[in-house]
Amino acid sequence: MLLSSRLRTRTPRTAALLAAGASVALLAAAAPQPAPLGIGDRLFPHLGNPGYDVQSYDIAFAYRGDNSKPLDAVTKIDARTTSPLDRINLDFSHGTVRSVEVNGTPARFATSDEDLIVTPAQPVPAGLPLHITVRHTSDPRPGKQEIGWVRTKDGLAMANQADAAHRVFPCNDHPADKAYFTFRVTAPKNLTAVANGRPVATARVGNTTSWVYRTRHPMATELAQVSIGRSAVLHQEGPHGLPVRDVVPAKDVKALRPWLKKTPAQIAWMEGKVGRYPFENYGLLIAEASTGFELETQTLSLFERDLFTRPEYPKWYVDSIMVHELAHQWFGDSVSPRTWSDLWLNEGHATWYEALYAQEKADQPMEKRMRAAYQNSDTWRAAGGPPAAPKGPESGEKISIFRPVVYDGSALVLYALRQEIGKNAFESLEREWVQTHRDDTATTADFTDLASKVAGRDLSGFFHAWLYGAKTPPMPGHPDWKTQPARK
Repeated sequence: MLLSSRLRTRTPRTAALLAAGASVALLAAAAPQPAPLGIGDRLFPHLGNPGYDVQSYDIAFAYRGDNSKPLDAVTKIDARTTSPLDRINLDFSHGTVRSVEVNGTPARFATSDEDLIVTPAQPVPAGLPLHITVRHTSDPRPGKQEIGWVRTKDGLAMANQADAAHRVFPCNDHPADKAYFTFRVTAPKNLTAVANGRPVATARVGNTTSWVYRTRHPMATELAQVSIGRSAVLHQEGPHGLPVRDVVPAKDVKALRPWLKKTPAQIAWMEGKVGRYPFENYGLLIAEASTGFELETQTLSLFERDLFTRPEYPKWYVDSIMVHELAHQWFGDSVSPRTWSDLWLNEGHATWYEALYAQEKADQPMEKRMRAAYQNSDTWRAAGGPPAAPKGPESGEKISIFRPVVYDGSALVLYALRQEIGKNAFESLEREWVQTHRDDTATTADFTDLASKVAGRDLSGFFHAWLYGAKTPPMPGHPDWKTQPARK
């Protein structure tokens, strides 16, 4: 994610009531009060759920052409239990649950805070398949919570970071549990639906069209994307025959095409830095909506239309923002954070390649940007915590973890690392990192261990100071760089 200067405030998250039938409510009342669970993430303790590992999601949405009304939806989850379960917690809010089945048998359900808590007819032992079907609605109306569905001028798109996927569909909403996705979208025939991955099938029935998309690589729930609108889908070819698919408002094709044509060369540039693109396709989803950020949804990055049409943004700046979201496909999407405290690995790397691209393609010196970041680093650390131990989100504003310290403040750590171990070792580390952890999750400790291995010496002291220190350490090779006093 890249926050825009246009972002002002975010609305607080509140729990949404999920209505159940009267008979279900009576059954639930007789049982002990259900409680929300979590996997103990330091920043989001109640996010995610223990006891099972999701293998795949199959999610169907029926959209009737009105983005102010709930969509009918069915979410099917294939998982495997990792411990015995007599109750199964899913993350879900902002929709109505109509029924739940577990392994083909109707199950009781209730809600607590933002958890959907399912009681199967029989407890499920550890190590067995777990098939869950939830029939529900998916509500695009904003309410008082943070984003999930984005209401565009002509339809819908998704923006689920950091933890808003469960506002759209029931899930294990934490990047530690990646899974394969299939999306089935039915919409009026004058609209176009696009989702992560590759198209599998399209069918016209009466006045509606149905599309099926499937990912070929596992994906974190925060990176899910479904777009519905009056869209044009444009195709071109990237390096090695990579399919590049862009989704833009149909009326804006002529104005946006010059920007879209830059993507294949940007992919080639990134491949030259870190190796082959990690997924089955790529492209830009340009939405006519105001979000205040751009977002690296897997294989189909979300951008605001205004980024490309407002004249005050220099071309080099827009190019570098395109590269920021592209870089996330390696750093954050293919290699996902094990915990949200590892966020600096996502945003620090995306900011690094954004700045490097601006240096190489637009004569915007990296050193100048990093020196400015160094001056501000102590202030950023005081406000948001050090890069690998960020402060928690502000009350009701989960997105507030995306502070300056995880962007330029974390890119500064990478700059210091390159200064410390040298350009060649740094570039080797970057390539080995994305190859070693492709399609997986990784931690800060994994990165620091690999860096020590590549450098051939113990870097634990270096990383401890740069990633966890309240004060910014001296910059290797630049003893004259000074930080400004932290503002109170």
